[in-house]
Amino acid sequence: MILQPLLDAVLVDIGGTVVDEAPPGTAAADLDVHLRPGAYDALVAIAAQVALGAVTNTATMTESDVRAVLEPSGISALLRVLVTSVDVGVGKPDPEPLTVALAGLGLSDPTRVLYVGDRPTDAEAAKSAGMAYADSAGRSIAEAVTGWIERTAGSRFEAARGNVRPVDTTAAAAADTLQQRLTKPPGALGRLESAGTQLAAIAGASPPPIPEPAVVAVFAGDHGVLDAGVSAWPQEVTAQMVANFSHGGAAINVLARHAGAEVQVIDVGVATPLLSDDGVLRRNVGRGTADLSVGPAMTRTQTLLALDVGVDVATGAVSGGARCLLTGDMGIGNTTPSAALIAAVTGLPATDVTGRGAGADDAVLGRKIDAIERALDRVPATAGMITQLTELGGFEIAALAGFIVGGAASGVPVVIDGVVAAAAALVATSICPPAQEYLVAGHRSVEPGASAALSYLGLEPLLDLELRLGEGSGAALALPVLQAAAKILNEMATFDSAGVTEK
Repeated sequence: MILQPLLDAVLVDIGGTVVDEAPPGTAAADLDVHLRPGAYDALVAIAAQVALGAVTNTATMTESDVRAVLEPSGISALLRVLVTSVDVGVGKPDPEPLTVALAGLGLSDPTRVLYVGDRPTDAEAAKSAGMAYADSAGRSIAEAVTGWIERTAGSRFEAARGNVRPVDTTAAAAADTLQQRLTKPPGALGRLESAGTQLAAIAGASPPPIPEPAVVAVFAGDHGVLDAGVSAWPQEVTAQMVANFSHGGAAINVLARHAGAEVQVIDVGVATPLLSDDGVLRRNVGRGTADLSVGPAMTRTQTLLALDVGVDVATGAVSGGARCLLTGDMGIGNTTPSAALIAAVTGLPATDVTGRGAGADDAVLGRKIDAIERALDRVPATAGMITQLTELGGFEIAALAGFIVGGAASGVPVVIDGVVAAAAALVATSICPPAQEYLVAGHRSVEPGASAALSYLGLEPLLDLELRLGEGSGAALALPVLQAAAKILNEMATFDSAGVTEK
């Protein structure tokens, strides 16, 4: 069960779901608790990932009564909250017991809570409370939850994909006209002018709003292809850098502060358990991918869940006020899956798109190319994009693709960083072509795959500083330039307003 990408909590019914249901009217003193098959192990697995609680209808039993009968089984200790109809004064299908449990867990978003029950009244209560529902009637808790996850995975990405609209060509034309009226020779500000026009098209307004505030989302994940010797850096550095990000000490933190952007750090696939989750959003899809050189990097469900994570982060950032999104990444070895995806999409050979990443020597570079070529030989060129992403990608790359589509669906510009983000952009635009119009290339990485991807996408980067760090560093440096493009259209005088004679 992979819960963190979709859920903050799971609530379960007791009778018929966790334990065999007792006959109606059975006194508490006469209850003989029989756990349903696999119930304890399933609840242990759930509690290890997200908050676990229970909501149950009872005739006379209070929370303390129910906990007393569950205590010998070890179930009570797993439940952070337990709400009975007697405690609340109303039972399911009324949603109040569920909302009381939600508050007891300190949560506010019912859409990230799953209720597991076995009766129509359970399903009705969950729906009324705004929660998801998994039916355990005739099956175990694990089967019910796993089935719900598999049915739900990818639905948030698909919804976002359907909400991406073409940009506003009328606003773009108005911005172009305004550019000609500003007190400067036509085209004198070069690509600053085209950037301003793109912002107008995205916003549907000329002049466009300033793309601020901005959020840099740094998605972190590990890669099984390290087993092929593709990096000189050990895997545990990913988790160590996540801690560095969360404490504000990395390059992206410095550059984001300089640009006035907020940094969000998301664990979408870090292999090493994090020592602290301070400042880190836990959305782990798996403890690192498998080795793409010998088999699929991810399962299809994992891929879809990672795409959903990216959408959720983008949507949450925009809901929180962000008007510009910046891509960031962290993952030792992630230039290998990025190059593999770029080769797969562009049709270029691995030798043309594979670089040295974090300082690979000739031997490591050779192993990278070999691993990518073996993976490409394994995956048909005719495979769909989701299949290619599953076979060749990584959790943070998939999340970045979802982040791009989520940003486009929210109608804000998305500034992409280096080669990892460029690979994600290829994925995102292959699945959702209209998202391409929302992309701004922050910089040109020295990784050859980055230039290949940008050329394929028809994107000209704002900066070329010979960067190869990742983290979102180039995107953060480009943000003030993009903001300047909008300010030119908003603040610069026209020939008429300034009384300046035209040519």
